[in-house]
Amino acid sequence: MNNILRILLLNVLIFFLEVPSKAYAQRTGSIYVGIQDDVTGKPTPVRVRITLAGKPVKTLPNEVVAVSYGLWDHADGYAFQPDSSFYVSGSFRITLPPGVYQFVLSKGNEYISQTHSLRIRPGQTSRQQYRMKRWINMVARNWYSADSHIHIRRSPRENQPLLNWIQAEDINVGVLLKMGDFWETYYPQYAFGEKGIYRQGNYLLTAGQEDPRTPEIGHALGFGATFSMRFGRDYYYYDKVFDELHKRGGLTGYAHQAESFHGYRGLTLDGLRGKVDVLEILQYCVSPQPLRTEHYYHMLDLGFQLTATAGSDFPWCGHDHDHGPPEHSAQIGNARFYTYLNKPFNQASWQASVAAGHTFVSSGPILDFRVNNAIPGDHLNVKKGETLTITAQAYGHPTQVPLQAIEIIAHGRVLKRITKYDPGQSSNHLAATLELKSVEQGMWIAARCYGDSTQAAHTTPIYVTIDGGGFHNSETVDSYLNQSEKYLQELEQELETHRDSPEFRAWYYKKGLKDRVDETRQVISVLRNRLSKR
Repeated sequence: MNNILRILLLNVLIFFLEVPSKAYAQRTGSIYVGIQDDVTGKPTPVRVRITLAGKPVKTLPNEVVAVSYGLWDHADGYAFQPDSSFYVSGSFRITLPPGVYQFVLSKGNEYISQTHSLRIRPGQTSRQQYRMKRWINMVARNWYSADSHIHIRRSPRENQPLLNWIQAEDINVGVLLKMGDFWETYYPQYAFGEKGIYRQGNYLLTAGQEDPRTPEIGHALGFGATFSMRFGRDYYYYDKVFDELHKRGGLTGYAHQAESFHGYRGLTLDGLRGKVDVLEILQYCVSPQPLRTEHYYHMLDLGFQLTATAGSDFPWCGHDHDHGPPEHSAQIGNARFYTYLNKPFNQASWQASVAAGHTFVSSGPILDFRVNNAIPGDHLNVKKGETLTITAQAYGHPTQVPLQAIEIIAHGRVLKRITKYDPGQSSNHLAATLELKSVEQGMWIAARCYGDSTQAAHTTPIYVTIDGGGFHNSETVDSYLNQSEKYLQELEQELETHRDSPEFRAWYYKKGLKDRVDETRQVISVLRNRLSKR
């Protein structure tokens, strides 16, 4: 009798469990979505955003690729991105209430984004297959994209999902930065150098650091070294970190266009003493207009070679991270740079090419820039009176990357500007050519391009020298050296201010920083004597 009762009770329980499940299935529908690369025909990672009547859908498929991320290394996000999108590795199935949903599929700047209206019918499962098409293929042209400013903690367990994330944004190199401040570090990386590289084909992850970071001198960058460097007791002496990173095979630089957190002071202090390799000139942390070049041109006009780089600063910065709509939130790859390689792609060849300056930064437009067939980062030495043939081309997409204008610039001055309204030009291709005849002085020459209000691109310069001379701008040397002196005076005022706030500690390092200021003043004096126009 007891066994019969148990069987009856079990059947009743099963019935009551199955009924709601069947009822739910009848009230919802499912859709299977497969995404392939249009050329290879293979499944490809993508970014997906689903909305209903303009509002984000809060349901996730089981196939979502998830990694914990957040500000200050907190677990603020996991499967959803800040704009309510998510990543999948090529296919997913999702169950939703009936309705007409908008599915947006994207894959970085070089692929054409797709928007599809899909109807979910109750009790039914449908299937959709989509192919992601490129409007341009930069790897086929030997240019590899990178986001060198990503903050996500990483153990070996996160390697594969994080690689899927950068594949979904079509970024060839993702640089994961350990971040620090005076007190501690965040976003740890399990290894640096060769041991910290995770690669599949033309995509790789590597480690770096954004440390030191101070409100008085700015945020320092370093990547490619065999180990991270940090001097807690000498935290404000950035040059010690830079020197050690260089010894360990790394590159160094400043973040946020050297604008945020008074980074121009640090760039002056370390850049004029030859400690800096790269400057992040395109990013959405400072402004919705991502290209900021004031401090870049400052250093170039003084004759200092700097590679232009860019990075998203994920998860901190979006197109308008303070006031913008969700679709303008922080996103990996929204600011990136391209590096030209004339040899097989790997970490070493990529880093060597970055060091050589063979780069351009972009939030959409693509640039091809040459001077007498030299490319960005090259040093072109010519004889006095020779002619320079300059070509600059920009490529875009009429709806996704609509080009507005391209400019050839030398010493910060526009030599030629072409817009989409000029004869023979369009929103998907702009071309400017120029001959500089009888060149009398050295100069740095670059190209820059503008798309919509949030899209821009800029090359590292080509450095033109005459009979082995310099490329500095003798017209602006005095004013830029005076500006450098002003920045040093600002720093000295900080050193005289004892602040109670624990975030401001420059005063504590007064003696060591004053020594470095004095060294920089000596450099300024030498530059003034050697470069000023007489």
